[in-house]
Amino acid sequence: MALGEEFLSELRMRTDIENLISSYVVLKRRGKTLVGLCPFHNEKTPSFTVYPESQSFYCFGCGSGGDAVTFLRKIENLDYIDAIKALADKVGMTMPDEGGYDKTISDKRRRILEANRAAARYFHSCLMAPEGREALEYLLRRGLTKKTIASFGLGFAPNSWHSLIDHMRSLGFTRQELVSANLANESIKNDRKNVYDNFRNRLMFPVIDIRGNVVAFGGRVLDDSKPKYINTSDTLVYKKGQGIFALNLAKNGNSERKLILAEGYMDVIALHQAGFTNAVACLGTALTKEQAGIIARYADEVILSYDNDGAGQAAANRAIQIFSKTGIKIRVLSLSGGKDPDEIIKNHGPERFRALLQGAANDTEYKILKARNKYDVSTDDGKVSFLNEATDVLSFISNSIEREVYASRLSGELNISKEAILREAERKYKANRRKSEKAQFRQIQRDSQPSNDPVNPDRAKSPLGAKAEDVLLATIMKNPDFLEKIDDIQPEEFITSFNARVFAFLRDRIKQNLPLDLSYFSGSFTPEEMGRIALLQTMSFTVSNTVAECSDCIKTIRREKANMIKVDPAGASDEEFLKLFQNKTKDT
Repeated sequence: MALGEEFLSELRMRTDIENLISSYVVLKRRGKTLVGLCPFHNEKTPSFTVYPESQSFYCFGCGSGGDAVTFLRKIENLDYIDAIKALADKVGMTMPDEGGYDKTISDKRRRILEANRAAARYFHSCLMAPEGREALEYLLRRGLTKKTIASFGLGFAPNSWHSLIDHMRSLGFTRQELVSANLANESIKNDRKNVYDNFRNRLMFPVIDIRGNVVAFGGRVLDDSKPKYINTSDTLVYKKGQGIFALNLAKNGNSERKLILAEGYMDVIALHQAGFTNAVACLGTALTKEQAGIIARYADEVILSYDNDGAGQAAANRAIQIFSKTGIKIRVLSLSGGKDPDEIIKNHGPERFRALLQGAANDTEYKILKARNKYDVSTDDGKVSFLNEATDVLSFISNSIEREVYASRLSGELNISKEAILREAERKYKANRRKSEKAQFRQIQRDSQPSNDPVNPDRAKSPLGAKAEDVLLATIMKNPDFLEKIDDIQPEEFITSFNARVFAFLRDRIKQNLPLDLSYFSGSFTPEEMGRIALLQTMSFTVSNTVAECSDCIKTIRREKANMIKVDPAGASDEEFLKLFQNKTKDT
């Protein structure tokens, strides 16, 4: 996917990575760098760092890193060319002629998006046609207006095996394109491949991303048949674990940075129609870490508005656990007057729901309330059981002032010493912290094992040699002139294939007198690999950056490679293995 050097150079000069990332992440300046909560994993303490000088970023928590293109690829789930196009659009640049790059994947993505948009129009037209009369009447009975129906692009999939396929074929889409978009399915019978509509006799809810693209559909039955919902499977433009329904609408005008997280399509649509335009829902799955991370970009507070039934409460508990790792403030709606938001608004009006919003409990209050409802606190046994569970809740609060507020409240309600409640909560808090620290230590140990390195699995062959390669690459990245001053090491001499690729890329660009900014790596390495290259770049601040160190690294690499050839640790004798180990110890 080669793009011209001049184009990439101008794109880099026009791009301000700080402005780009700050539209997704709240950044705070720390000297020459900026830090914030990583959008790619859940964390409470900022480990995501932006380096304006090198136009790069790196997260010391999860290892994500790279340039502006890499960030856009990861945050928006784009391929390389689409990320380049998006970045070029942001800075007012025109893409070069198509002959300069392989656009196969980009074309497939574009065709899927075009097919989805055409399918959405078709489904909506069917809803408004005689064949969709039953579905339209169902929506109207549910209280939706035609304006709302049009705003959300709701539709109807006819009860036919090929109606959508026939329509889309008339528009020029191939059967394979429809299968790739999951608008159609295929089966093989008697050695013949049959293709049929994926959605049949269902209400259709188009899923629109924040850029306005129709990326998926949810289809709901009109009766009690199963499955109740069929959703688009993962495609080149959609990952169901990342989809959030109506976020494209909810993010607009959300000046207070609050989102209402409801359970289903109809709840969200009813809330929007009633004026609560900051409502969203997850798609096809329970809340995932990825969805929580996306929501965290647009909200500082989330109000959980799940159904009153057991499944809804279980989903709320899971959501609280996931959001607790994002730093977002959580409140939980106690629904009264109906089983879900749609029913409450229908029976009691928007004002009742607004009052419920204002009285929504935060996550701590919600957990304590749930615990109280389980026990008869008028008895000694019930009081002890409740307080034991309540202090469990308090033990997860790190803020001592907040902990004391709840302890005072419990003390007044139950006539129990506040000090006794605080002592028990503090004891459990320390136990939780020790448990967490041990878990983190074990995770660090696991992550530090060479065999657990998905980007560079060859590190397991020789950790010492791989480390020498890292230092050599980091030094050359910062000091390209060193390449002529060191021994002429070749990529095939490297122990790890990933580092060999990076070295070959560096060497070729240096010999052509081309720049080594990360933006030039993006087209040749995956986003995961870019994270490792970004780490190498940050290493240049901690190594000595001398020719002598480079020479020492090359000696170590060659010696380790020779040892690997002489002795295979898996089949070595005890004496050979001990000798190999002693050699490694001397080197360190």
